[in-house]
Amino acid sequence: MSANPNPYDQLVAEAAGRPFAAIVGWPVEHSRSPALHGFWLKQHHIAGHYGRLPVEPRRQALKELVAFLKRTPNARGCNLTLPHKIEIMPLLDRIDPGAQRIGAVNTVVKQADGTLEGRNTDGFGFLEALRYNAPHWRAEAGPVVVLGAGGAARAVVASLVDAGVPELRLVNRTRETAVDLGVALTPHDGRRIVVGSWDERADLLDGTTLLVNTTSLGMKGQPPLDIDLARLPRSAIVYDIVSVPLETALLAEARGRGNRCVDGLGMLLHQGRPGFEAWFGTKVDVSTEQRHVAAADLGA
Repeated sequence: MSANPNPYDQLVAEAAGRPFAAIVGWPVEHSRSPALHGFWLKQHHIAGHYGRLPVEPRRQALKELVAFLKRTPNARGCNLTLPHKIEIMPLLDRIDPGAQRIGAVNTVVKQADGTLEGRNTDGFGFLEALRYNAPHWRAEAGPVVVLGAGGAARAVVASLVDAGVPELRLVNRTRETAVDLGVALTPHDGRRIVVGSWDERADLLDGTTLLVNTTSLGMKGQPPLDIDLARLPRSAIVYDIVSVPLETALLAEARGRGNRCVDGLGMLLHQGRPGFEAWFGTKVDVSTEQRHVAAADLGA
């Protein structure tokens, strides 16, 4: 029996001389990014390729990834998923200021001179999906509650602060992590990030304009998110960045009481736009057709 092919050789063979990018992670088989980018490649008749690249969570393996991207002429960059978003940063030539502030990179772009720049498009994707699905929402209208303080929460909180939210209420199961995030991202203009305890999460919903779940709670295979929505205004938006399932229990309950809901697929789609445009040189947008294709690929 022959050994498994080298994933780098396999990716190069799949690209067949065309410019390419890939989703890098460990594991990476579950990623829906190839379907998202493949849609744009086909839609715009671009002779390019977007594949998967499994890379183990070892520093040497990440060094090999960086060397591969630099030496391969038709490599344009990559997306990064768990567990590489932070560990890759010291190995890149430059980090975009936004990614530096967030403390994580999800997109690597190979420059014309062969150097690699790390960027973070999660915050962009989060806000674009919010604006698309809830165009009436205004950042300055009132407080926002964010559940979670992990990597995704950092991008979400940074984008909401930059958008002008007057008060952000941050709640995490491990309070110390939320405190660290609040200290790192609190603006210097009088607005504030309030860190609440997990036990008071339901009380903090009072008067809010937006509730965002960035935790894995409610995701397929994870425990449910237990939160009482009684104090949440019915005018508030409920946004769950979980994408499997698209209709989480949180969204189902919120929709049933009349709240406008935003699922995780929009963020997934919109965060891919800046990377695609940088790699393949074509402006793209998210369409209803693409959403249907992506939802089908997710099994939703």
